[in-house]
Amino acid sequence: VQLQASGGGLVQAGGSLRLSCAASGFTLEDYVIGWFRQAPGKEREGVSNIGSRGGGTYYADSVKGRFTIYRDNAKNTVYLQMNSLKPEDTAVYYCAAIPGWGATVVAGLDPRDYNSWGQGTQVTVSS
Repeated sequence: VQLQASGGGLVQAGGSLRLSCAASGFTLEDYVIGWFRQAPGKEREGVSNIGSRGGGTYYADSVKGRFTIYRDNAKNTVYLQMNSLKPEDTAVYYCAAIPGWGATVVAGLDPRDYNSWGQGTQVTVSS
């Protein structure tokens, strides 16, 4: 399972970015996909996830109402649309996967539950 995260960059506070998590060699719809972030000196924290095969979405309180996670199954990609960005959103963002084994599966945002990780993409929000 190989995941490729992209879309990070430098943006001013209040701006927007869209992160992408693409997959190769497997169908992303069959996996719970989570987005996590890690700021310097801090632990990795869960941001949002989307269940496999029609499973729902979940957001951390810190991003609720500002971030939206969604799938484009035709492109085999999961996106994280980030609006109203704040300096405290600055971090390296990672996508990760839990296999759904062909079923509708939902999960929490504990990083220990995710067994496949992509490389990170840096998001920097300036004040």
